[in-house]
Amino acid sequence: MTRDPAIVETSETVSRAARRMASEGVGALPIKGEDHKLKGMLTDRDIVVKVLAEGKDPVALHAGELAQGDVVSVGPDEDVSVALEKMARHQLRRLPVVQEEELVGIVAQADAARELSDADVGNTVENISRD
Repeated sequence: MTRDPAIVETSETVSRAARRMASEGVGALPIKGEDHKLKGMLTDRDIVVKVLAEGKDPVALHAGELAQGDVVSVGPDEDVSVALEKMARHQLRRLPVVQEEELVGIVAQADAARELSDADVGNTVENISRD
């Protein structure tokens, strides 16, 4: 798990979020609301598909406008198998770790690759990437 990940506020522009992703070397940022609760995840793919490809202005569009649906997360004390199952079921490469509605970290597919057996990693990647 990556502790204390970089975040983007709902009121920040997508352009600013993209610059933060570049400077942090990450492909996703948790979107945090004014109420300090996690609203979703903004990915580099979201920026390309939902903003640029649709001709939207990343300087005018706010990150919060791209947050959608329920946030899938895991608690910090949950077993890694629970996190992997959620990642596979929801086809997520990154899973927020939330404690008492506060973001405390992110579990990434790469974290699993470093910690698990080759077979478990293969199964997880296959399940996350299925059509």
